[in-house]
Amino acid sequence: MNLLNQALLFSGQATSDAPVPNTGAMVMQLMFIPLMIAAFYFLLIRPQKKKQKQDKAMRETLQVADEVVAVGGIIGRVLSVKDDTVLIETGGDRTRIRVLRSSIAENRTIHDN
Repeated sequence: MNLLNQALLFSGQATSDAPVPNTGAMVMQLMFIPLMIAAFYFLLIRPQKKKQKQDKAMRETLQVADEVVAVGGIIGRVLSVKDDTVLIETGGDRTRIRVLRSSIAENRTIHDN
């Protein structure tokens, strides 16, 4: 009899003592995936996009005489703004450096808007 029961289980014909699948657990597992995607969106993707928008707006509104910090840590005052470059003056010896606009990390000048 034992051999007959095993053959029936493997063929897909279950006996009365076969376990019944738990549909509630399967539904919970399927609902878990969209919840994880939503959590990743609200915790990782959305704040990153918001920060990128703020950085882009800051770089587009650079003005002459703003005090800026470049990505490499160079602090200077903006002398001129071109299409994609910014001329900054650093230190007391008035060294002028041309950097890409995308390399400006922070604008330390507070503007009244």
